[in-house]
Amino acid sequence: MTINNPFKNLRIEFHILQSFPVTCLNRDDVGAPKTAMIGGVQRARVSSQAWKRPVRMAMHEFGAKLGIRTKHVADIVAQACTDSGASAEQANSCGEMIASYLSKDTLLFFTMTEAKAFAGYAQEQDFDAKKLKDKDVHKVAKKTLNPAIDGIDIALFGRMVAQAADLNVEAAASFSHAISTHKASNEVEFFTALDDLATEPGSAHMGSLEFNAATYYRYVSLDLGQLWQTLAGQDLPGAVENFTKALFVAVPAARQATQSGASPWEFAKVLVRKGQRLQVPFETAIKAKDGGFLQPSIDAMTSYLARQEKLHGSLFGKQAEYTYGQNDSFNIDDLIAALKQHSAGSVAREEANA
Repeated sequence: MTINNPFKNLRIEFHILQSFPVTCLNRDDVGAPKTAMIGGVQRARVSSQAWKRPVRMAMHEFGAKLGIRTKHVADIVAQACTDSGASAEQANSCGEMIASYLSKDTLLFFTMTEAKAFAGYAQEQDFDAKKLKDKDVHKVAKKTLNPAIDGIDIALFGRMVAQAADLNVEAAASFSHAISTHKASNEVEFFTALDDLATEPGSAHMGSLEFNAATYYRYVSLDLGQLWQTLAGQDLPGAVENFTKALFVAVPAARQATQSGASPWEFAKVLVRKGQRLQVPFETAIKAKDGGFLQPSIDAMTSYLARQEKLHGSLFGKQAEYTYGQNDSFNIDDLIAALKQHSAGSVAREEANA
């Protein structure tokens, strides 16, 4: 029986403003803070992948059971085979064979449940690697994967299986590159270090590091319909809560020991909408006002979203709007509680109308 997706085309959109002084949150190939030319001026930039991994790691800290993203698939499957009674030689042969059916020198997103299932399949074949078939391995993976149990990050961030397209998972979360709302130039910090045992005055080491300071606009979209589909309807509110908490606390890890970036969200507009995704381009660089970029960035962002709502008319599809950082009585717990209601409410309405 085909079950209608009650969250089809419904998404939560996070429009976040976050200011960081003296940081290098995301480095390029020469160690400088990443940048981009937008609207004819240079902006500070943090790539989407640089923020996605800290979000994923933070989800684990909040209790989510994550999958494994690694090139060492053969080693993990081999260990699962060993645990199931295979000899070291059998385990290594089966691990390498199964891994070759899934990826070749690329990172693979998979779960320990899948690894144990692969070992179970190998055991059925007497741990004889020559008997293992690629189609059977793919069937085992497809039957076993349950992101709601031990791979919520696979449901959120998606996965691509190089050797088996039918094992691909569409990502429910979409991250833009964070950009400064204003013109930003990289600066150079010159530093020296002293030798504790030196007998002569002067530095023992000299160097330089680039940094910048910026108010960033971050856009993140969470497709509830896709997430519901991948999770087979299991605990969608819990996934939304865990993801939102992680999104709130996660910060890229680059140079945190020497150029700490521990700044929280300053302001956020969170929309629950149906229809086309919509992010703010900040094509015109913001000018500092009243001593900073934050307030004019808030004004520009809220004005842009309000205008787009009018221009989109019925296609804007807004079901709810929440503002964080404007009223002290509405904190992150209140926002999470509201978003959880949206991720559960449609199911309740669907069941009531059945």
